[in-house]
Amino acid sequence: MMSRLQSNRTELKPVASAIGLLLQHRLRLVEDLWGAVLYDECGQPLVDMLKRMRSTESEPEQAALASETVSRSIEEFDLDDAVRAARAFALYFQLINIVEQHYEQRDRQSTRRINRPLENADLADSAVGTNGTDGIHNSTSVPGANYLERSWQQEDTATERAAGTFDWLFPHMQQLNVPPRQIQQLLDRLEIRLVFTAHPTEIVRQTIRQKQRRISRILHQLDRIEAAYPMLGAAAAWETEAVQQLTEEIRLWWRTDELHQFKPSVLDEVENTLHYFREVLFDAVPQLSLRLRQSLQSAFPGLKPPRNFFCRFGSWVGSDRDGNPSVTPDVTWETACYQRNLVIEQYLRALKKLSDLLSLSLHWSDVLPELLDALEQDRLQMPSLYERLAIRYRQEPYRLKLAYIQRRLENTRERNAQLSRRDGAAGVPVQMDPRAYYPTGESFLAELRLIQRSLSETGLSCGDLDALVCQVEVYGFNLAELDMRQESTRHADTIEEIVSYLQLLDRPYKELLPAERAAWLTAELKTRRPLIPGELPFSDKAREAIETFRCLRRLQQEFGQQVCRTYIISMSHEASDILEVLLLAKEAGLYDPATGISSVQIVPLFETVDDLKKAPQVMSDLFDLTLYRACLAGGFAEPQPSENEVLQPAPTNLQEVMLGYSDSNKDSGFLSSNWEIHKAQKALQSAAQQYGVSLRIFHGRGGSVGRGGGPAYEAIVAQPNRTVGGRIKITEQGEVLASKYSLPDLALYHLETATTAVVQASLLGSGFDDIQPWNEIMEELAVRSRQHYRALIYENPDFLDFFLSVTPIQEIGQLQISSRPARRKSGKKDLSSLRAIPWVFSWTQMRVLLPAWYGVGTALQGFLRQESEENLKLLRYFYLKWPFFKVAMSKVEMTLAKVDLQVAEHYVRELAAPGDLERFERLFAQIAGEYHLTRDLILQITGYEHLLDGDPELQRSVQLRNASIVPLGFLQVSLLKRLRQYTQQAAAGAIHFRYSKEELLRGAMLTINGIAAGMRNTG
Repeated sequence: MMSRLQSNRTELKPVASAIGLLLQHRLRLVEDLWGAVLYDECGQPLVDMLKRMRSTESEPEQAALASETVSRSIEEFDLDDAVRAARAFALYFQLINIVEQHYEQRDRQSTRRINRPLENADLADSAVGTNGTDGIHNSTSVPGANYLERSWQQEDTATERAAGTFDWLFPHMQQLNVPPRQIQQLLDRLEIRLVFTAHPTEIVRQTIRQKQRRISRILHQLDRIEAAYPMLGAAAAWETEAVQQLTEEIRLWWRTDELHQFKPSVLDEVENTLHYFREVLFDAVPQLSLRLRQSLQSAFPGLKPPRNFFCRFGSWVGSDRDGNPSVTPDVTWETACYQRNLVIEQYLRALKKLSDLLSLSLHWSDVLPELLDALEQDRLQMPSLYERLAIRYRQEPYRLKLAYIQRRLENTRERNAQLSRRDGAAGVPVQMDPRAYYPTGESFLAELRLIQRSLSETGLSCGDLDALVCQVEVYGFNLAELDMRQESTRHADTIEEIVSYLQLLDRPYKELLPAERAAWLTAELKTRRPLIPGELPFSDKAREAIETFRCLRRLQQEFGQQVCRTYIISMSHEASDILEVLLLAKEAGLYDPATGISSVQIVPLFETVDDLKKAPQVMSDLFDLTLYRACLAGGFAEPQPSENEVLQPAPTNLQEVMLGYSDSNKDSGFLSSNWEIHKAQKALQSAAQQYGVSLRIFHGRGGSVGRGGGPAYEAIVAQPNRTVGGRIKITEQGEVLASKYSLPDLALYHLETATTAVVQASLLGSGFDDIQPWNEIMEELAVRSRQHYRALIYENPDFLDFFLSVTPIQEIGQLQISSRPARRKSGKKDLSSLRAIPWVFSWTQMRVLLPAWYGVGTALQGFLRQESEENLKLLRYFYLKWPFFKVAMSKVEMTLAKVDLQVAEHYVRELAAPGDLERFERLFAQIAGEYHLTRDLILQITGYEHLLDGDPELQRSVQLRNASIVPLGFLQVSLLKRLRQYTQQAAAGAIHFRYSKEELLRGAMLTINGIAAGMRNTG
C-alpha cells in the first residue's frame, strides 16, 4: 500500500552526506505515508489517477507524450476528481517542504556542533526543538542521542567553518589582519532591523502552519531515535509510534480545509505575523547574542561584543496604510496594544520560571543592600501583596522581589487591556497608580538589572535572567517598532484641501512647481501658527490622513517614541513630498518649529527607476534646508546624551532612505532595477557624506527574485562598497517569514547570516564597485535590458490582453489571503495600477517567472556581439570577482531553473480565446526565445553544463518539484477554462453547468495553493 505511488518518483542526484541520505530517506517515507493516507481516504481510483498524472515525471523524451495524455485525461475529470487531485498534490508539496526545511535546520545544527566545543553543542541541543511536544516524546527522552548523533555527523560533514556564520567571520577577519579597533568601532554601532510585513504572499493558513510544526517535531523525534539506536532494534516501538503519529497528522491535514475561509482582517494579519515572535523569535534573540559573544571572544578576546539590541525587529502589520483602507488609526492603536500584550505574556512566563530558579535564602547567600532597600519600597507601595507573601518568602529575597515584579507586570497587562477596550486611539485615559505598574519597559528592565547586579556581586549568575534582560532590551514593551506608510499623493491631496479651505494661495497648491511647493512648505514649517482647524471640514481621505498623525502622537505619548517613530512615504518624487509630511507632523505636535525637534523620522521610498535616479538630488535639496538638518540633528541645540543604554531615541544625524525593488522591477525589469538600486545607494551615500549625515538604507525586498528576493547573506555582501556602514534595514515579507522563522535553528541561522553579512560588507567590502569601466559596461547592459523589457511589457499592444488571458491574475485577485486590494486603484485593469505582488504571483503560477529574467539575455547578447571572445572572458571574470554581478546572475539562474515553457505553452494554447490565439502564440514565441537566449548565455558565463550545477542542493530541490508541479498546472488550466466559460455564459444569460461558480472558483484556488507550495514562491 505504501509503495503505490513510487513507480514514477523522480530520481534525484545522489547526495553523499549523511544529512543528504537521511533527507532522501525521509522524503521516501513521507511520500509513502502520503500515498497510504490517500488510499485509505479516497480509495484506489484516486491513487491510480495520481499515478497516471505523475507519469509526466518520466524521461524528457517521454515527458511530452505523457503530458499530452495527462492533459486530455484531466479535461475529462469531473470537479470532485479535479479538486481531490489538486488537494493531493498541494499536500504532497507541503510535506516535502517540511522535510526539506527540517533537514536544512539539521544540516545547520550539525555544522555548528562540529565547530563548537562539546559543552556548547550540548547547550544548542537543549535550546532547540524541545518546546512543546504535542503528544510526541520529548527529544531529551532518548539517552545519549546527541553524542551518538554527532559521531556519524562528523564523519560526513566538512570540518571547515561555514561561510556566513560568526565562527567563520571572526577568524576570517583575523587572517586578513583587520585592525581590532575597526572591528570594535563597527560593533559599537551595529544595527540590524528586520521588518515584518503583511504583503499578501502568505497563502498558507495558520491552521496548516501549526500542523507543519507538529510534523517537524515528529521528524525530529525520528532522527533522535535512529541516531541513538543506529544498529539496534531496541527503538522499533518508539519508531513505529512516531510513524503512526506522522500518519495521523497527515490524515488530519487531509481532512482540513487548506483555503482561508474569509478575507482576513488587519488584526488577523497582526496575529498571524506576530506568532513567529511567540513561537520562535522571543527565545532566539538571546541565543543570537550568546553565539556572537562566544565567537568574538574566541578570535578577539579583547573586544567588547555589541549591545544585545544590535538586532531588532519592526512591523508594518497594522500600520501600513498605503493602498489599504482597512488600516485606520483605531486598528493601529489596537495593534500596538496587541504587541504589548504579547510581549508581556512572554515576560510573565519567564518570571515564573525565574521564581522557581532563584530560591536563594538569606541564610546561605548575601544580597546587595540596594535590593533590600528596593524590597522595603515595594512593601510600602504594595502592602497587601507583602502581607500575603511575607511569611512564604521571608528568607527568600529574590523570590519576593520577583513576586512584586510579577504583580506590577500583571497590572501593566491589565492597564493595556483597558487601553485597548477604551478606544485609546481617541485619547481616552486610563487611571492607575503609576507605582503599581510599569509605565515603560525601562522601569521593568531596571528591576531585572538590580537582581542581576545583586547576583553578580555575590558571585552568582543566572542564564535565564540574562536571557530575559536581553529580551527586554530588544523587545521592550512594544515587541516590534511599527512603521507607518502612506502614498505621497495622499499627503499632497490633504494639503491641497487645507490650503483651499483657508484660501492661503492665489492658485491651487497642486499647480505650484516643485520648487514653489518646497518654498511654501518651508515657510509654513517655520511658523508656530496652527494650520489645521480643530474641526475637520475635509474629505474622508483628508480627515483620515490628519487623524493618522494625531494617532501617532497619542501612541508616542502612551507607549513611548520607540513604538512608532518612522513614517514612510511611498512613491516619493520630490523634496516637497517629505516636507508635506513634516508639516502634517507639526500640526499633530510631532515637530516643534521653535526647537527643531521632531519625534518622527520621515523616510522617503524611491520605487520607480526615474525616482531612483532623482533620489540623490531630492535628498540634497532636503539637506540644504536648515530646519530639515536640525530635525536630523535632534534640534537646533546640541542634543544631550542619554544615560540610558537601551531603548534610546534614534541616532542623531541619521537619515533613513527606503529603496523599492518591486515597483522598479515591474517598471524596468530585473537587471535594470537592480543596477539602478545599486547606483542609487552609492549616490545617496555620497550625498549624505557631503552634509555629514549618516545613511541607513531600508531595502524593500520581497520574497521572489522578481521583487528583490533571494538569499539575504549574498544580497547584503553584494551591496556597494561603503554603503552599509554597520546599519541595514530589510523587509521580511509573506512566505519568507515561514521559510526563515518557522523553526528555531533556521531562525537563528538566518539572523546570524544577516548579522555576519552586515559586518562583512562593512569591513571587508571589495573595490570592484568603484571600477569605472565595469560600471560603464553594467550601465550598457542595464539600458539594453530595460529597453527590451519595456518593449514587451509596455509597448507591445497585445501584451496586456495576453497577460490577463493566459495567467490566473483575475483569480488571484479573489484569494482570501490579504486585507489589502490587489490594485492601488479599484476598477482599473492596467499594469500601472496592479501591485507588484500579484504581477509576480501570476507569472510564477504559469511557470514563466518572467519579471525575474526577461531582458537579461538580450542585454548580454548585445555586449558579446561587440567582441565575442574577449567580452565573454570579461563577463566570466565579473562573475568570479564582482559580488553584485555574481548575485544578479545567480538569481537569474535560479529563476530560469524553475521555468517550464511546455507548461506555459499549455496555458497559452488552452486559455487564449480562438480569435486571440495567433497573436498570443507570436508573443509567447518571443518570450520563449528570450528564455533560451538567457539560459544559454548564463551557462556560458558560469561555465556549467546545466543550470544550478554549482549548487547541487538547490538543484535537487528544484528538480524534485519541477516535474511534479506539471499535473497541477494542467489541473489549473482545466478549472480556469471552466470558470471563465461559466462567467461568459452567465453574462450571456444562459448557464449550462452542473457546478456553481463558487465550486469552480474553489477548485481553481486549490490549484493556486498547490503550485505556490510547489514553487516555494508566491509574490
